[in-house]
Amino acid sequence: MKRSPFALGARVLCILATALFMACQAPAATLPTAAASKLPAACRSHCVSPFGTVLGVADGVPAYSNCSAKCVDLKPVKADGVYTGIKWQCVEYARRWLLKHKDAVFADVDVAADIWTKIHHLQRVDHKGTIPLQNDPNGSPRPPSVGDLLIYARAYLGTGHVAVITDVDLHSHVIKVAEENYRNRKYPGDYARKIDLIERHHRYWVLDPYVLGWKHATEQRFAGSRLTPAARHSTRR
Repeated sequence: MKRSPFALGARVLCILATALFMACQAPAATLPTAAASKLPAACRSHCVSPFGTVLGVADGVPAYSNCSAKCVDLKPVKADGVYTGIKWQCVEYARRWLLKHKDAVFADVDVAADIWTKIHHLQRVDHKGTIPLQNDPNGSPRPPSVGDLLIYARAYLGTGHVAVITDVDLHSHVIKVAEENYRNRKYPGDYARKIDLIERHHRYWVLDPYVLGWKHATEQRFAGSRLTPAARHSTRR
C-alpha cells in the first residue's frame, strides 16, 4: 500500500518529537570541568557554595565563593591589571573593593589580622602618594563609616578576617558589610551580613566576636552612609 507524502512527513515529525522528548527527560551528564579538576581537594568538596560562585554584589563589586574556610587556591587575582590577592580570600575582596572606590590598595600581609598592626596606609594605583589609615578600636568614640575595613583578630580561625563596611545606620544601630570567605553563602541583598552596632557613653561597639576595630582612610571619597560616585580604576595577600 502506497503512503502519501503527507502521511510519511507526519510520521517522521512524530518520531522526531518523541526522540526530543526522551532526550529532554534523560539526566544530564555532570562531568567536572577542567578548571574545577585542577582545584585543591579542599576547594572541591564540602563547599557551602561551589568555588567561584557569585555570592552577591556590593557597590558594584562582586564577591565569589571560596567553598569553605579550608580552601586555599594560590592562583593570583588581578583587576584591571592590578594584583588584588589569591582566590577568593577576604583580603582579595577588600583590595578589589578599595581599588574600585578609592583607586588604591594595601600592601602584602601574611593573614588578614595583620592588617590591623602592619598596614598603615593605602598605596594609590597611579603611584601619586598614599592615603593614611587610622585604627579605631572596637569601643572607639568615632563610629564606623562606609569604606572602613572591619578587622578580626587572629584568634578567628588562626588568620582573622577583613570585611568592608558598606552601610552604617546609627539610628537602627546596624552596619552592613561585604566580604569573601566568611560564610560563603549567597548575599541576602547588596551586602553579606548585618551586624549590630551599639553606642554607650559616646563610644561605639560592633557586636561581633573577634572584632578588633575598623581601619579608616583619613582621606575619604564617601559621604553620609552611602558611597558617592567615584571614577573606576581598577598587588598579594
